[in-house]
Amino acid sequence: SEVAKIIGVTPLTVRNWDKAGRLTAHRNPFNNYRMYRVEDVEDILRRIDNSKGKAPRVQLASSKPKVKPKNTPRKLTISEE
Repeated sequence: SEVAKIIGVTPLTVRNWDKAGRLTAHRNPFNNYRMYRVEDVEDILRRIDNSKGKAPRVQLASSKPKVKPKNTPRKLTISEE
């Protein structure tokens, strides 16, 4: 999506922001595409710019993995072929 490119995120991120209420989408009545107001996109860009230098907020689902892979080496080795 154009908005995702302008902001520098994936289209999925833009849709998630829409679902979370951080960015409001308006639907095109002819094709049902999401449309965003310029002011809303500028507001997101300002918020991103104001948060630079701060640690991003990350929400982890769980601190322990739910599945432990079997027969997996403990170290990753890189070979040059």
